[in-house]
Amino acid sequence: MSVHESTRRRLTERQADTVRRLTEATVVEVRETGYDGLRVRNVARRAGVAAATAYTYFASKNHLLTEVFWRRLEGLPLTDGDAAQALKDVVLLIASEPELAAACTTAVLASDPDVQELRLRIGVDIHKRLAHALGREDPLILEALEMAYSGALLQAGMGYMSYAEAAERLAEVARLITR
Repeated sequence: MSVHESTRRRLTERQADTVRRLTEATVVEVRETGYDGLRVRNVARRAGVAAATAYTYFASKNHLLTEVFWRRLEGLPLTDGDAAQALKDVVLLIASEPELAAACTTAVLASDPDVQELRLRIGVDIHKRLAHALGREDPLILEALEMAYSGALLQAGMGYMSYAEAAERLAEVARLITR
């Protein structure tokens, strides 16, 4: 039997398919309702599963949305030799979907234990991506880039700029930091 990892537990093939359907349904649902209108029970209905089943895998809508972002990040190839492009790629993962981008930005900041676990994974992944793109582990530069990334997402999330604009500005800042 094939096994997959989830935030909450290891999954069989069938369970992994249920989780996949739930995360895909989340994207469609948030496009239609935005963050405020998103409900786990509506996602479950769209995915063709019972609400109780959805809550077996996801503790909250924030957990669902953070899982969506995590899955997209996991699927993003590493960028060689260009930290600016690596950061831009991460921001652009969801930039073309403004409702999803805003919802994921809000969700990732939630205090749910499952969100905290995913947020840690996301942070570690972004750190590794940046170190890979830099070609070295430079703590000060990495910290500056990570702070610039979180600041860019916060500004886009507050509506000060679009996520696409944030990606461009973040790339400029990254080039300045890595000069």
